[in-house]
Formats: sequence, C-alpha cells, structure tokens
Amino acid sequence: MRILVRTVILFSITFYTQIATAAFIQPLRSKKAMVVSAHPLASEAGLEMLRKGGNAVDAAVATTFAISVVEPFSAGIGGGGFLLMHDSKKRTIQALDFRERAPLKATKNMYLDSSGKVRPNASTNGYLAVATPGTVAGMYEVHRRYGKLSWSTVVAPAVRLAKDGFVVENKFVQAVKMREKMIASNRAARAIFTRNGNFYQPGETLVQRDLGRTLQYIATNPRSFYTGSIARTIASDMAKNGGLITLQDLQSYKPIWRTPVCGNFHKAKVCSMPPPSSGGIHLLQMLNIIGDTDLKSLGWHHPDAIHLMVEAMRIAYADRSEYLGDPDFVKVPQQQLISPEYAKFRRQQIDMQRAKPSTEVKPVDRNTLQKFSQTIPINSNQKSKIKNQKSHESTETTHLTVVDEQRNAVSLTFTVNLAFGAGIVTPRTGIVLNNEMDDFAAAPGVPNAFGLLGNEANSIAPRKTPLSSMTPTIITENGRLRMAVGTPGGSTIITQVLQIILNILEYDMDAGAAVSAPRIHHQWMPDTLRVEPWGLDALTLQELQRRGHKIEQTNPWGNSNAIVVKPDGSLEGAADPRGEGAARGI
Repeated sequence: MRILVRTVILFSITFYTQIATAAFIQPLRSKKAMVVSAHPLASEAGLEMLRKGGNAVDAAVATTFAISVVEPFSAGIGGGGFLLMHDSKKRTIQALDFRERAPLKATKNMYLDSSGKVRPNASTNGYLAVATPGTVAGMYEVHRRYGKLSWSTVVAPAVRLAKDGFVVENKFVQAVKMREKMIASNRAARAIFTRNGNFYQPGETLVQRDLGRTLQYIATNPRSFYTGSIARTIASDMAKNGGLITLQDLQSYKPIWRTPVCGNFHKAKVCSMPPPSSGGIHLLQMLNIIGDTDLKSLGWHHPDAIHLMVEAMRIAYADRSEYLGDPDFVKVPQQQLISPEYAKFRRQQIDMQRAKPSTEVKPVDRNTLQKFSQTIPINSNQKSKIKNQKSHESTETTHLTVVDEQRNAVSLTFTVNLAFGAGIVTPRTGIVLNNEMDDFAAAPGVPNAFGLLGNEANSIAPRKTPLSSMTPTIITENGRLRMAVGTPGGSTIITQVLQIILNILEYDMDAGAAVSAPRIHHQWMPDTLRVEPWGLDALTLQELQRRGHKIEQTNPWGNSNAIVVKPDGSLEGAADPRGEGAARGI
C-alpha cells in the first residue's frame, strides 16, 4: 500500500510540476550586461548607466537611488542595507554593511514598560522606532572606490523621477492602505502620499518635489545628508518629536567593509552577507545540512526533499535565535555554524519520517558547538524563552542585481523595514524614515514583527546594528561568476534564496523558473510550515502532514530577482512575477 501511495505521489508531483512550469515567466537573455530590480523604472536607471559606459557599481547605485523614489514604501535613503560585489578581474568578493544603527541615546530596555513588558508598536511606529540611516553613505562609499561615472550622473535618474513623477501601481496603493493610520497621523507623509487624505489610485502620477530637492543636494554633496542642511533638518525634527537621532549620530555614521561568509556547495562557491546579517551563515548552514543529498533524482518538491529542507530550516533558525548579533558587539560563532562537520552533526538529528516539533529542536549548546571550531569564542549565555507568535509577512525591503560586460556583479538588498518604515517623513525633505529598531530583540525571547526570536546577542545598544535576514548572494565556479541573487521578504529571505539557488544548481531551472517557482518556509518559531497556495499538490501535503508537519497555506511572498551566467558566457535574468519588477539588458 505504501508503494502505491508513493507512486501516486511521484506521479502527482511530476504532473503538478508540468502545470506549474507552464506559468513560470520567461527570463531575459542578454550578451553584454543586465540590471534586474523590483521596478522597471529603477532597472532602466541602472541600464542608462551601463549604456553610458558605467560599470556594475554605477548601475547599482543609480538603481538604488531610483528605487528610493519609486518604491518609497520598501526602501530608500532613510533606510539601509547590505551589498556584495564581485570583481571579475581580481576574482574577489567584498561585502559592504550600510545598515542602520541604533542612536547614541538608545538603551537596552527602551521599549519596556515599568513592569518589564514590551510596549506594543513602540519599536515599529513613530520617531522612537528610527535607527540612523545608512543608504546614502553606503552608496557614496562603494561609488567612491569603484564607480567610473561621476557621482552626479548616477544620482540624476532618481532626481528626475522625483521631480517629474512616476505612475503608481497596485503595490504602492496597497502599501499606503496598509500604513494608512501612521501616514494620516504624520503631516509630511500625508502631504506626499495622499491627495488631501485621499488615496492615490493605480495609474495616477506621484510627484515628490521635496525628495527631488533632497536628492539634488545629495548629488552635489553626499555628505550633506550627514553633516549639512539635511542632517540638521532630520536632527531638529527628531528633537521636536521624541526621536533619538542627533546630529552626532548622523555625523559619526560610517559604512563598514566586511569579509563575506563563503562555503562550497557541490562545484560552486557560495558567498553571502556576514553578521550583522544572519543571511549568509544560515544559508550556508542549510546548504551544508542538505549536503550531497541528490535532490534532483528525487524530483522537485518531492516529500523527502521538502522534509529535509524544512528540518534544515528549523535547525538554522533555532541557532539564529541564540547566537546571531552585531559582530562589533558580540562574538558570533560564525566558523562553527558554517562548519561542514557541524552540519553533519545536525543532519544526524533529522528523522526523515518524522517532523520534529520545534520545542524539541534547541539551539545547540555552547560546549557542543565549540567542538567544531575553537577559533571564535561564544558570547551568548542565555536560553530563549520561547513565545510562539504568528509572523507578519513583509511586502517591503527590495533587492537589485547587476552584472556588467566585464562580469563584475553587485547583489544589493536594502530596506526601511516595514511598509513606509516608521510611518513618518522628515518635513521639507521627502525622506521616509525606517523602523529598523524593531529588528533588535526588545527583550529575550519576545518575537519581533516577523515572529523572529532574539536574545542577548541582539539586544539594543548605542551604535549597534540590528540583526538582519537580508541575504544578497554571489556564486562563483572556478573563480568566475555563476549567479547573483537576492530577495526581500523579512524572515523568509534566507529560505527564499536557498530555494532559488537549489532551483538553479540542483534542478537546472532557468532564472525565470527559479524565481517563479512556488515556495515553502519554516523559521522554527512559530512551528508552522508555510506553503504558497499553488505550492504543493494534495498528496504531497498529505504525506508531509503524515510526517507531522503543521502546514499553513498563505498568500504568496517575496519579490526576488537573479542573474545567471550561462555556459556560453551570456546572461539570463528575471524578476519575480509576484512583484512588479523587470530585467533590462544590453
């Protein structure tokens, strides 16, 4: 009987995959260079730089500033992020941290009430939720070192989009409605993102004159954001409204070059963002646990393949809750967590016929972890007080990918966190301010807006960087670029990138199919396997439930994009059909 059921499942998977594949988008193919982002106008801004003779960095910076205009709800100059850069000539990969940082006045218990409980919405709404922005400093730093075109040239497309306006689509309208109360309560935000309190409708033109002037100042002098009139305006508005950011916070902000976290997966070298992002460590941890398992022979979304991936996710997010934080403040056991030997140890704990409840999956204890490497001591010494809570799904954050003619590449993810960040705009600047303070652990074991648990390693401290899940990733083979990939999606970012990589490297999908394919997600807590509505057929769901997985079918998530270098050296890129993005190539 079991053999018959398994045969039916395999047939169902094959049939279902054929149906799903028919709906996959076709990738864009190009011989010279390519830009993929979450908005066509932003991709075109990057393409404009490539046509002017700019390199991948010029195109990435132009696309970043353009996204700041056309997707103000997802990312912008009032936020921050991470980038990876591949230098094809030197065959090196570098990582830049331009993430937001806690203000000097921030304190560990700033979101707790007198009884020690976390105050609702204090870390997500309003001035107290804002961390010091890093986008402008990050873009100027990478361009100063590696750009070819002038700074004013790469900022110019964003200035035009802000001053001349652009046509809004459904995603913008939905984001405004999602944050309607906060936008309505902030005069500057209300003046820009509504028509006297009325929502914009798809097809209408949004003009952001204040933002246009701000970007023009930045094009002339990028330091004006941190030391000039823009900085003074931000600091003054903060002081008037109970915010913590001061002129000193802005003046002292500096992006940080970090060593990417890298590991091998089959023939490929996978490099991603190190702490203070958790993305790279846990992407490699999950790939290591999957290891040499022949997923391709099992078949795409076979119950055994899904079960293994989910259990690997469960383990990785459990470890994340205990050990990850800003490496400038805590000792993160990076080498231990990405050790293949540690992955083998964790792989042995997986029962392929039973989904282990998350209450039985603990962050590995310190002494056990130290056995796999003595190079980095571990600072965390508190166990999480597990509180199960449903996670929100972020429609925000954004990702862009660029590959130029020399096969230099940039993979960049940046954000203002939740929709329209803290829901406030600095008057006379058009700058939407982030609410990244919510990415800290307000208290040990208390979930943030994404349901993620943290601990002392990610507690609040002045100038500390909050933990992130952003996972900009670059993959090489024999030193040559193979692919660049990334996505928004809050706590689902790491698992999305994992699945896109497997779709390409294991299942031989093209870029369009890889970013289109239905996804699954598990983050340890809450103990739920999330599946997109069309993600799994009925018999596969039944088999996973038999093994003990608690399945929840949810709305589609993510807005990924990727560029793949084909064996003949040509490029293949695609933007996620769940979003409004586009690939543009030469």
